[in-house]
Amino acid sequence: MTADAMRAARQVRDALTGVAPQDLPRRLCTAVCRALGADGATLSLLTDTPARQLLGASDSTALLLEEIQFTVLEGPCITAAADGEPVTVQDLRHEPTPWPLFGASMREQLPEVEAVYAFPVYFGDYVLGSMDVLGLSGDTLNEDTLAQGTHVAEVVATALMKVRALLLTGGENPAWEPTDMVRAHWSDTRRAIGVEASRQEVSREDALALLRARAFLTGRTLADVTADVLGRPPGAK
Repeated sequence: MTADAMRAARQVRDALTGVAPQDLPRRLCTAVCRALGADGATLSLLTDTPARQLLGASDSTALLLEEIQFTVLEGPCITAAADGEPVTVQDLRHEPTPWPLFGASMREQLPEVEAVYAFPVYFGDYVLGSMDVLGLSGDTLNEDTLAQGTHVAEVVATALMKVRALLLTGGENPAWEPTDMVRAHWSDTRRAIGVEASRQEVSREDALALLRARAFLTGRTLADVTADVLGRPPGAK
């Protein structure tokens, strides 16, 4: 590990000192941004599965990045989690991506974002989730900083391991804050899938596909469509 990589990893580690478990996702996202010089960051678990759980986002732009990938079921975050390798996209505004729906949605909804860097988060040999970093310019992370990102992702994994009980308890809703974010990206989506499956008399997999198609066709997020199905504002109790 280079001195720079050690410094970035140490910076994230130091930022977590004394942080309460429920505040860990948000503090991690903020620390990752500062350590890597990025414009936004997100964390998610089980990223490439239907049980995906959003842990935290640094700001509204980063949150929308995750909502887009969650809605269209493709993007660098999902690929990094599925393949177990970092994924770099440095010219979203002009260059085609391997994910046509993701690329089109980003250019329409987040035209200010030019680069996305996704890092798998490993627990031992298993990829438990991913860390997304976004940039408003194509050179937000250079080659050295990309190497730092891999080590920072290791620090993130270590931090999450220390509070793994919170990931596995809390009943139907994961025991993370903020509650509205958890609800919109976890329990509400599952409830809406059940409602749609019953209405349309289709499987849960087909119901999720219908909800995603509705979101994409209307230019809305899956969380918004979910709220419509459940008859309440996104994140409302």
